[in-house]
Amino acid sequence: MKASGNLNKMRTQLDNPVQYTLMLGEDAVPMNEFVGKDIHFHYEGRINCVVCGRLTKKSFGQGMCYPCFMNSPQNSECIVRPELCEGHLGKGRDAEWEEKYHNKPHIVYLALVDKVKVGVTRDANLPTRWIDQGAWKTVILAETPYRRLAGEIEVFLKDFITDRTHWQKMLKDVRGEGIDLLEEKDALLDEMDEELGQYYSENDTVTEIIYPVLEYPTKVKSMNFDKMPDVGGRLTGIRGQYLMFEGGNVINLRKFSGYWVDFEAL
Repeated sequence: MKASGNLNKMRTQLDNPVQYTLMLGEDAVPMNEFVGKDIHFHYEGRINCVVCGRLTKKSFGQGMCYPCFMNSPQNSECIVRPELCEGHLGKGRDAEWEEKYHNKPHIVYLALVDKVKVGVTRDANLPTRWIDQGAWKTVILAETPYRRLAGEIEVFLKDFITDRTHWQKMLKDVRGEGIDLLEEKDALLDEMDEELGQYYSENDTVTEIIYPVLEYPTKVKSMNFDKMPDVGGRLTGIRGQYLMFEGGNVINLRKFSGYWVDFEAL
């Protein structure tokens, strides 16, 4: 199979295992079919902004040209720091965009890789957000009517739990096997005051996520299209938005959103 187009993060579907589809132009590349086979990417040296489509010599913020990086609501400060969101007040870089995406129900969740982390996402983004982070177990902690409240809960809980994923450990499948997510959830409720605790979720469903991986590496080496325009080899697995190749080479396709590549399954 051959396909060409601008990279973007792979589409995902929760299944056993997760199903991954890479869209290149009008071609849908079913990535699960190529696990265990040789695949190859060639970067053409062209980048199109994922927001406005214009050509850009350098990518900012996972695929944006510099003007969009500075001005687009998709790169506003509250994307990374939801506690600063003012969408519910009719404010932001683009009030209409904020109303559509941030003044909507949001979820505070616990995700397990090697340890438990706390995160925030719009409820419509589940379970995609969990998959993109490479979590293998997750549970909803709180449900809020808009983004800022979810961010405030996350900030409060950072004194008790991390908000970061160790991507190298995720790709080596280092697991917190002995951690009980429901016990962690109950313990965090005890730390929350009445104001934040009112958003605590009674949904105790623990979601376990299985990825299409034949073998995990013991060491990982990140590949970069800017330094290595040809990337490929035997695909041994997919987790998060990473492709894993034989020998421990890995690449985060989402990082190179907007890069025009030729794809070939050998």
